[in-house]
Amino acid sequence: MSRIRIELPSKSIFSTQIPIRIDDINYGSHMGHDSVLTLTHEARVRFLATHGYTEGDIEGAGIIMADLGVTYSSEAFYGDTIKIAMGIGDYGNNFFELIYILTNEKSDKEVARVKTSLVFFDYEERKTVRMPEEFQKKIISQTR
Repeated sequence: MSRIRIELPSKSIFSTQIPIRIDDINYGSHMGHDSVLTLTHEARVRFLATHGYTEGDIEGAGIIMADLGVTYSSEAFYGDTIKIAMGIGDYGNNFFELIYILTNEKSDKEVARVKTSLVFFDYEERKTVRMPEEFQKKIISQTR
């Protein structure tokens, strides 16, 4: 079986801890795949907030998800705390990738890797826009 490969960036730009809630548990008695996406969304919002941004306003532009990939390494259970570290992957004129590694804080086992491609978007005009220059200076250029 061929698996998706998500390469980790050389530098982490942000990390946060999020406890697994009972709502995150599925019928297999472990964290469900939908909760992995919810946790990474929460981590992304926290990261943006540290720079004074929201998903709807990054130097006047919004972001919209173009695609995502997830690989799973181990289970997480109710009561576990997940550390989510993030870094920048590929980027271009109007997009950037965020790479996330989710680790069980207690066992230090990797739980999952996630890659999201985020496109800068003007929600009024309903079209993609260029990456704001200040965002590139503040976030992208400092990760290389």
